[in-house]
Amino acid sequence: MTSFQSANEIDDAAADWAARADARGLDVEHDPQLQAWLDGDPRRRGAFLRAQAAISFLDRGRALAGTPAAAPKAPARPDRRALIAGAGGACAAALVGGVGLWAARPQRLDTRLGEIRRVPLADGSLVAINTQTALDVAMKTGSRQIVLRQGEAWFQVAKDPERPFVVAAGKVRVRAVGTAFSVRRGDREADGVDVMVTEGVVETWIQGEAAPRQRLAAGSKILLASTASPQVAQSPSEIERSLAWRNGEIALDGESLGEAARLFNRYNSRQIVIDDPRLAEERFIGLFQTNDPDSFAAAVAATLDAKVSDDQRTIRISRDRVS
Repeated sequence: MTSFQSANEIDDAAADWAARADARGLDVEHDPQLQAWLDGDPRRRGAFLRAQAAISFLDRGRALAGTPAAAPKAPARPDRRALIAGAGGACAAALVGGVGLWAARPQRLDTRLGEIRRVPLADGSLVAINTQTALDVAMKTGSRQIVLRQGEAWFQVAKDPERPFVVAAGKVRVRAVGTAFSVRRGDREADGVDVMVTEGVVETWIQGEAAPRQRLAAGSKILLASTASPQVAQSPSEIERSLAWRNGEIALDGESLGEAARLFNRYNSRQIVIDDPRLAEERFIGLFQTNDPDSFAAAVAATLDAKVSDDQRTIRISRDRVS
């Protein structure tokens, strides 16, 4: 990779590859050019899966509407936003055909420990759901409502100005029309709600409070809690690292080992334990799979002169010797 690509550029390229695979019947696992592209950046596999999900949803909407798929053509470079819009159009066609998709009952989506899901929604939006998350989706004729019960989710919202897309997390509300953003609830109510915007603009507020609404543009984040005055921060690189979980990864860039252990423990039943408080304060850099705490522990041992002992329940990291 000769230059760093933005998330938008990767998503555009992923849409291109997904359209080629769909039109030409590519063997995704064995096509050398596609595999070379996927291997060039760890974020690309997740983007490719999201693009495939959008196309799959589009095909499903056509089937519901009774619309035959168009004959394959030489693929022009697709716009991923057009893919999303197409998926939404398929849903609208299904509604005209008598399938009451907007009137469907609220849908519960959840994930188990270590599970990450990518789900196309009925309006053409996409949601990536992090580990141990539960949310309810209600698509109505005049609104699109998401209730985040616990955990974290990233939304890529299909544009529909007539039907606001609102995520509720406790008292916090996040409203978007066509954009991409994440919402994470803390384990306790006092921990607040993190909102990070990767594309477009969102509006945030706390229900029942007189404080003015906050608008966040792409690359911005905010922590909303009733006990503190929220401040918008600009941090696109930090947001990119924080959302590495969408690709099944944990990206560390100077976090303490204690914080890194907490991140791994969100995804794995075998918990990392760091015995030495001074070791827990050490800073670390690296990119790891969420489901591979052993590789992280081995990297720490090799880099920071530590030792690792493990059993079925824990991975214990301690100093190899007193320094």
